[in-house]
Amino acid sequence: MARRVAERATATHPDDELVHAYLDALTHQRRLSPATLTVYRQSLEVLCALAQDARLETLDTPRLRRFVGLLHAQGLSGRTLAKTLSAWRGLYHWAVRHRRFRVNPVQGLRSPKSPRPLPKALSVEETEQLLAGEVEDVPQLLRDRAMFELMYSSGLRLAELVALDASDGRLDLRQGEVTVTGKGSKTRTVPVGARAREVLRRWLEARAQIAAVEERALFVGARGRRIAPRVVNARLKALARRRGMRMPVHPHVLRHSFASHVLQSSQDLRAVQEMLGHSSISTTQVYTHLDFQALAKVYDAAHPRAKRK
Repeated sequence: MARRVAERATATHPDDELVHAYLDALTHQRRLSPATLTVYRQSLEVLCALAQDARLETLDTPRLRRFVGLLHAQGLSGRTLAKTLSAWRGLYHWAVRHRRFRVNPVQGLRSPKSPRPLPKALSVEETEQLLAGEVEDVPQLLRDRAMFELMYSSGLRLAELVALDASDGRLDLRQGEVTVTGKGSKTRTVPVGARAREVLRRWLEARAQIAAVEERALFVGARGRRIAPRVVNARLKALARRRGMRMPVHPHVLRHSFASHVLQSSQDLRAVQEMLGHSSISTTQVYTHLDFQALAKVYDAAHPRAKRK
C-alpha cells in the first residue's frame, strides 16, 4: 500500500535533493544495510507523495498525523507505520542539524499500536525431523544441509549466511565459531555446533565440484556463483515438504528456533541477545519465549524468599 502511494511521487518534488542528500549520508556515514536503506527510501518517497508540492519544512505535526491516519486507513500495520515514522523522524532530525530546519515535527508522533505476534519456532522434535538422516554425497544436498545446520546451530540471519566467504577465515571449524556482520554493520562471533561442523567439512570438500573459478562465496548456487536468498528459502521449503512438516518453514524460523531452544535450556537472555546480535534486549524478549514453568524454575532457584524454610 505504501509503495502504491510512493509511485505517485514525482522525481521533481521541491525537496528531492534534500531526500537524496539524507539517503547519501545514511549510506556513507551510518553504513546501513541495503534492505534498511530501501525501507528508508520508500518511506521518504511516501512522505513526498503525501506532501505533493508542499516543502517538507512547512509540514507541521497535525498534518503529518493526518498522513499517518491516511496510511493506517489504507491498511498499513502499526509496525510498518512505526518504520515509516522512524525514517521521517530521521530525515527531519538530520535537516535540523544540517539544513537549518527549525523543528522536527515528527518528534513525539507515534504510530497506532497493533498486535505483535511472536515469531513461530520449531520444537526440538520438529527440528530433528527436518534435519534428521544421513545426507548423500551430492554437492547440492550437502550444501543445503550445511546451510540449514549452520543457521540453526548459530542463529544466523539469511543475509548473514549468504554473505559468508569460504576462505576469509570467518568460518573457523577448528575453533568451532563463525564471525558474521549483521544489521548496522555490527560484527559478532558465535559458536558452531558439532553437527554443523561435520557437514560443513563435507560441503567444503564437495564445493569445488560446483563453485565457479575464483568464486569466494561459501555457499554457491547451480551456476557456481554466490547463492541467492530466494534460492535458500525455496530449498528449505522444499525440504520441509519432503519431511512432512505441517507448518511453513522459512530461514527465519531456524533462527528463532535456535534462540528459543538455547533460551529454554539456559535461561540466559543476555547470552542469547549477544548471539542473535540484538542491540536491545527488549528485541530478544519479543523474539524468544519461555514457558511459565521455565520461568518458575528460575524464580524458585534465584529469589531469596521463593522457598519455605
